[in-house]
Amino acid sequence: MHKGNWDDLRFVLAVAENGSVAAAARSLGVNHATVLRRIAAFEERHGGEVFLRTPQGYAVPQDRQRLFEAAREVEAAILAVERVIEGGHAPLTGTVRVTSTDTLCSTLLPPALAEVGRDATGLKLELICSNAHLDLARLQSDIAVRPAAALPDDLTGIPAADLGFAPYAAPGAPDRWLVPGGALSRSVPAKWLAERHMPGGIAGSSDSFVTLREMAAAGMGRTILPAILGDADPRLDRLEGVMPAMSVPLWVASHADLAAAPRIAVVRDRLAEALATRAKLLLGEL
Repeated sequence: MHKGNWDDLRFVLAVAENGSVAAAARSLGVNHATVLRRIAAFEERHGGEVFLRTPQGYAVPQDRQRLFEAAREVEAAILAVERVIEGGHAPLTGTVRVTSTDTLCSTLLPPALAEVGRDATGLKLELICSNAHLDLARLQSDIAVRPAAALPDDLTGIPAADLGFAPYAAPGAPDRWLVPGGALSRSVPAKWLAERHMPGGIAGSSDSFVTLREMAAAGMGRTILPAILGDADPRLDRLEGVMPAMSVPLWVASHADLAAAPRIAVVRDRLAEALATRAKLLLGEL
């Protein structure tokens, strides 16, 4: 496929997946006008509109579904080629993008990355804070540090330590729960709470453990936090006997196609070692 065709197709796919030009522009890091121009170029070249323009946004009509399925197959093939090329020619210089949760980005990862970068002066380490899982297949990030029971098939990595959880509340807080929501609704604490009968009910929710900590510290109720967040906060008390021991493996992972790239492999291995030295802190045993 001609490069110009692929570039335009990439913009069309972003609109289809995000449902609006504005959201597609944000995901691609470009402005609104650029997305409109690329869609118009694609439609002109292919002789007709590919979207239904509605008050709610851009929709894919039924008779265009096969077009988008084929486009996604093209995208997957091109991205696979790009990953293999990058993996085979990546020196120990340049930028390595590490993504993780706000909990780890605000606690252990800055000092851990400082250790990693001390002997790798040719590398620039970029830390991306997101509780949503970035798509490593699309090179949104090079390394993910994520708590998970297991990795998806397209990722390979190292379980560096276990991330422990415990219940916390401010003194005098009501017997009501603050629960993980949004991107955290699939987390181990969220699943445990969903299976329990909570006599006091739910006081609130958030898609961020850092925000749940602040809500608990404000006296809104009790919540389950990563121990590394809760234990370090003098405003909170750990609640004993409320739940069984809870932890999940903490993975340092990269896409399988990039696993052998020197700059990524070095940072991944060193970062896993740095986190392993903090295993007791992560588990909440200090």
